[in-house]
Amino acid sequence: MTEPQANPQDEEVSEADATETEKTTSPETGSLAEIASLKDQVLRALAEAENTRRRAQKERDDTAKYAVANFAKEMLNVSDNFNRALDAMPQDTKDPALKNLITGLEATGRQMQATLDRFGIKKLEPLGQPFDPNFHRVMMEVDDEDQPAGTVVQVLQAGYVIHDRLLREALVAVAKGKQATPHQVDTSA
Repeated sequence: MTEPQANPQDEEVSEADATETEKTTSPETGSLAEIASLKDQVLRALAEAENTRRRAQKERDDTAKYAVANFAKEMLNVSDNFNRALDAMPQDTKDPALKNLITGLEATGRQMQATLDRFGIKKLEPLGQPFDPNFHRVMMEVDDEDQPAGTVVQVLQAGYVIHDRLLREALVAVAKGKQATPHQVDTSA
């Protein structure tokens, strides 16, 4: 029996297959793809960590900024009652003790307002402004032909914001505006 002779074409095919196999599984090609994949994963993880850090920082800032909101809301009721009591006091009294009491209460009111200002709590001044449903609640409409419809003509309870958020909406009365005159319909034919 004769040994099978090696066919030169078979050798070329096998060498080409071997070269192709080496290219797809070579350590260099495999590691470059793996490096690119790992680099992408690391960049995504870093971006996620940065986003988490920013979100946490914003939450810390908001917590510090608005932590006193519930307390401030309750203090606004105290401030309103304090101002109502002060407004009820007679201003033209001759009694020096009552004058001193009024002066002391006015100073206390200014100090309370300064404290609210220090914590970023500002009073809304809607009188004469157009109605804004984000900051005002309409309690009634008033006939006022001098003002355009929807203009705040009376503030029943002051509204407040803390920094840029609404703390308490203002209770207001708005103008109805000019009444439209009914058109006369001619019914005679």
